[in-house]
Amino acid sequence: MPFTIDSARGIFPGTLSADVVPATIARFNQLSAEDQLALIWFAYLEMGKTITIAAPGAASMVLAEGTLNDIRQMSALEQSQAMCDLTNRADTPLCRTYATWSPNIKLGFWYELGKWMDEGIVAPIPKGYKLSANASAVLQEIRNVDPGQQITILRNAVVGMGYDPSKLGDYTPVAEPVAPVQEIAQRSQVQIEGVTNSTILSYMNNMNANDFDALIQLFVPDGALQPPFQKPVVGKDAVMRFFREECQNLKLAPERGVSEPAEDGFTQVKVTGTVQTPWFGAGVGMNMAWRFLLDPQDKIFFVAIDLLASPKELLNLAR
Repeated sequence: MPFTIDSARGIFPGTLSADVVPATIARFNQLSAEDQLALIWFAYLEMGKTITIAAPGAASMVLAEGTLNDIRQMSALEQSQAMCDLTNRADTPLCRTYATWSPNIKLGFWYELGKWMDEGIVAPIPKGYKLSANASAVLQEIRNVDPGQQITILRNAVVGMGYDPSKLGDYTPVAEPVAPVQEIAQRSQVQIEGVTNSTILSYMNNMNANDFDALIQLFVPDGALQPPFQKPVVGKDAVMRFFREECQNLKLAPERGVSEPAEDGFTQVKVTGTVQTPWFGAGVGMNMAWRFLLDPQDKIFFVAIDLLASPKELLNLAR
């Protein structure tokens, strides 16, 4: 075997990902709980002026409804404390429940809290609250990046809140039902300039159709997928779980790519394009790269998904 998962991560090393995203999230995590909440609130208000935030799916809201109703019944002081507990990743029943939710449920939860804060149903940030200098600097960093990077920063900020799931022991993850697979007759077929490999085209088409059963068959049993700014997800079962929890109703629009031979009959392929999420609709396309390593049977051994540093990186297909 010429490749390991670790060595596969190094294919196409010239790909420039948006390192500002993990750097900004790291700075966000160092803020006080009060500043984190205020920053999310201010960013929510600003994003509403420039980015249309789509209403969360009904399934996400039903699964968070009990917790939201509990918060709604609290006093203003208790509401503020509950939200601070989430940002402090405290060991409370609320934080433990939150830890079991899929990212989409967490996003729906904060979407609803943001609406309620705006309406005065949940304790808002105190009028005249001033962000600290560090929090103001983080907010300015968020303003300065493109919309796709903005939503990634804010998504990762709230997804990381709550109790640490690795400390929960055995638990049952809570996620929305898998979206229906799109009928074959309704599917559109992607075309990628410079790439005709059937595995790559099938990956894009099956993802767009929510056909995760067909999608996972493109992987070798111990294959891996590396999401943006995360460690690789290894093995078919884990990759399938990732697809179901985090990839429903994505719209991939690959544009161009390059395919090169690698060692021992492997092939490395890089594709660039955009992705739209159901949360932000057609108005926001995130600039992405997919770096595939295929085995001699054209099965996916490894794929890394990168949020690119800038739109011009869509043209960067060099090794």
